Amino acid sequence: MMRMQRVCILGGSGFVGRHIANRLHDRGIHARIPTSYRERTKQILVVPGLELIQADIHDPERLRELFDECDAVINLVGILNEKGFDGSGFRHAHVELTDKVLAACRDTGIRRLLHMSALGADAENGPSYYQQTKGEAEQHVLAAKDLDVTVFRPSVIFGPEDNFFNQFASLLKLSPGVFPLPTPHARFSPVYVGDVAEAFVSSLQDRETFGKSYDLCGPETFNLEDLVRYTARTAGIRRAIWPCGDRLSRLQAKVLQRVPGKPYSMDNYLSATVDNVCAVNNLPQLGIHPTAMDAIVPGYLGSKTERARYNQFRQMARR
Repeated sequence: MMRMQRVCILGGSGFVGRHIANRLHDRGIHARIPTSYRERTKQILVVPGLELIQADIHDPERLRELFDECDAVINLVGILNEKGFDGSGFRHAHVELTDKVLAACRDTGIRRLLHMSALGADAENGPSYYQQTKGEAEQHVLAAKDLDVTVFRPSVIFGPEDNFFNQFASLLKLSPGVFPLPTPHARFSPVYVGDVAEAFVSSLQDRETFGKSYDLCGPETFNLEDLVRYTARTAGIRRAIWPCGDRLSRLQAKVLQRVPGKPYSMDNYLSATVDNVCAVNNLPQLGIHPTAMDAIVPGYLGSKTERARYNQFRQMARR
């Protein structure tokens, strides 16, 4: 087994990164996490012994400084939408950064690199910029034969503070009685964030995982309409869900990608045309039993309903 004392986690202040940092701490491994907003991140990322460093990770010299005295690097950086529409934002975040990470690993003598890709990543045939650039970055990592690399390709990830079930719950609450749902037949196998974090951490010192990629899925597969109806039911939100056909889904994407914050885009639409499921789920190969949605999701979506009812009761009691 490899000896690990300090790991640099790029994208470590995000949803998955926070879980990985905590699990590293449980194993006596220190995490170093760069962030653009150190003071804000300090409020949401509380891990004993954590090194939180304000830094621009796209600066090659700064990357080398961050990797100094580390034993491994975990790259979790990814975006679901870009500011523009030509793919350059995706390429900057996925491909260009990955190439800089590989170079910095070589410059600092770090051999161990764990990389977050995604199901559907495909440099040649991916219909979206997201899938193409994720696929290209994955290719570059696996081609680095001088490094000890492992790639993970999860389906959509769920858990408290996720950007999937929580986002749909928020959108359902904002909808005026009817919720128009694009790409209702898109298929997913949602995987629990704890299982993904465990896959990363348990593989970190495992030589058997070198040079390999692992598809990570939950135990069940659903279409998007099923998942949104599940969200509404679990969160106690009563809305009529209107599944949109292909033409209306494309129209929604073209309109909403021009809205501030870009809640939905043509790139999102194109990504959804490829099933986000595992041909073979590799979690069991890593010794991890996939966690079902029902074991986790009601605990955070249902609690929101209870809090809302409690707050409503308090307001009524004051009248």
